Amino acid sequence: MENITKKELDHLAELSRLEIRDKDSQKLEHKLSEILAYFNELKEVNTDEVLPLTSGVNLVNSTREDIEERSKDTGNGKEQFPKSDNGYLSVPSVF
Repeated sequence: MENITKKELDHLAELSRLEIRDKDSQKLEHKLSEILAYFNELKEVNTDEVLPLTSGVNLVNSTREDIEERSKDTGNGKEQFPKSDNGYLSVPSVF
């Protein structure tokens, strides 16, 4: 089992901006060492003939042709927008 050292744990804590108390560091070192050991076990599994899984379902991209259409009224799209202010489209404020 590959052990995580105190120095490595301190470095990880600094990178992740976590404050680890001394009383918790030994427990964390042990837990992280167990996790690394598990990943090392997974590396030994033969996955040569396993195809990558990208999705649980066979999804089909259903895109359509982008076709410009004029609106039924004036053709400028303003009739579909409820408010305008000095020729600009007006929307409710977000902030």
